[in-house]
Amino acid sequence: MIRGSCHCGAVTFELAESPKWLTECNCSICRRIGAIWAHGDVGKFKVTYSEDATLDYLCGDKTLVIKTCKTCGCTTHWENLETPRHQHMAVNCRMADPKDIAALRIRPFDGAEKWEYMDDE
Repeated sequence: MIRGSCHCGAVTFELAESPKWLTECNCSICRRIGAIWAHGDVGKFKVTYSEDATLDYLCGDKTLVIKTCKTCGCTTHWENLETPRHQHMAVNCRMADPKDIAALRIRPFDGAEKWEYMDDE
């Protein structure tokens, strides 16, 4: 299990099972956030926060909303806005304890130009 939270604890998440890998994207927002994403179906994640705890940011083609804690400023996750809505999401594993993700492979993703992984799977 992987657990994480923003710095102040207002936003928390849990993954019941570890993903095959984590993704480090170089798109204009991800490189600024410094996120390492665990992607998956919504049902594999438990994200908990009060309705007014996050700031929502829509960028690019507006197909996902990036969630950032209003109190401490940590970007914790993103949610899919495409139809069918809410089937896929990602959490920022930089919010997890480093020992919980140490064994996971981090795959570089070219979200800036080619929209593909930059390594061999």
